[in-house]
Amino acid sequence: MSTTDTLEQAVEVKDLTRRERVVLANLSEEATLEQIAAKLFVTRNTVKSQVRSVYRKIGVSTRADAVRWAREAGIQA
Repeated sequence: MSTTDTLEQAVEVKDLTRRERVVLANLSEEATLEQIAAKLFVTRNTVKSQVRSVYRKIGVSTRADAVRWAREAGIQA
């Protein structure tokens, strides 16, 4: 069993709030927090807080891992 399989079993998409799913869907290697904030009409700090919450819930510590988790969970912008 891979680490990703373990993470997917630990948390499901339904465990994230609607807004966390939206932020996660907009998180990509290219998008800055400022760009995501502007798109969602919130501040950079709001996005930063939501990203931290997502990382904690899905058990990752990097953007690349979060993006990978989102893709495997079927979350896309």
